[in-house]
Amino acid sequence: MVLGNCSPMAEGPSLAELGEMALLERLKAFAPAKQFTDDGALLGAEGPLRRVISSDALVEGVHFSEATTPAWAVGWRAGAANLSDLAAMGCRQVDGLTVALGAPGATSLGWVEQAYGGMAELLQRFGGVLLGGDCSRAPVRLLAITALGLVDPGALIQRGAGQAGDRLVVSGAHGLSGLGLALLQGEQPLGQAPSPEQWARAVEAHQRPQPRFDAVEALHRSRPAGQPWRVAGTDSSDGLRRSLTLISEASGCQAQLDQGGLPLPSGFGADPALELLCLDGGEDFELVLALDPAWAEAFVAQLPGARCIGWLGTAPGPPCWGPTKKPLPGGRGYEHFN
Repeated sequence: MVLGNCSPMAEGPSLAELGEMALLERLKAFAPAKQFTDDGALLGAEGPLRRVISSDALVEGVHFSEATTPAWAVGWRAGAANLSDLAAMGCRQVDGLTVALGAPGATSLGWVEQAYGGMAELLQRFGGVLLGGDCSRAPVRLLAITALGLVDPGALIQRGAGQAGDRLVVSGAHGLSGLGLALLQGEQPLGQAPSPEQWARAVEAHQRPQPRFDAVEALHRSRPAGQPWRVAGTDSSDGLRRSLTLISEASGCQAQLDQGGLPLPSGFGADPALELLCLDGGEDFELVLALDPAWAEAFVAQLPGARCIGWLGTAPGPPCWGPTKKPLPGGRGYEHFN
């Protein structure tokens, strides 16, 4: 059977040379317009609601290892990454997850049961059920997950909904998950060794991230009377810098941070390494939002740990320090193919 005009040797740049964002731009050619613009995809209506679908994968040697992630945490993190995408679309209801398991034949049943136990614990806490999936032999262990949820189409969170003058808000601090990963890998990125309490906080943030459905509820509670629903946002799975870039590019407005506005974890002293982890460590799974200033103020008052970190400017551009327009400290966020 002949498949189109396929040639024996496909040419072009490698995925490492392209990077994830450029790859997604190329893949848009195979999908309807604007299909790749948000954290999840909208499907048909379910009564007054619409279904949201999102897929993500955790691959051994890329996203986890025996040294950093016990089996239960692999399952929890794989599910949490997908539920976080539902929260980043504004979902308030989770249907559940489908799971494709890939693993070498020598993988123990105990590892698989513990991984699925982690997913089950996550769903018991945040709603939804295990809907089914597939199992296959693979050279490494991996969990490819699809999450399904429901959203009110009049209360969507979308990356391109931002406008100049909006305040930038985060649902919580950034950098702890990246720090936890570094510590589990035997690294010491900070100038001063963390205390046992700080160590435990960082490892917990990495191994048991929390999808921020509570932040979605806080958005609804804090919405000023008569305020039209217009919320720009995404989750910070690939780092705060990447999230700000996605909102900026989709909205056409530059993210400008308050001087000293990085949402650093509490209890740590000033540390340039922690600032970079805050921007680029990734896997914090907080919501990064752009809101009308009055709504932003009410939201921060409603949700413990939330804070305003800057605003959207009037023109496009990469994230910068607002008062000076100088670039943020060097970095680029997580790159999947490097």
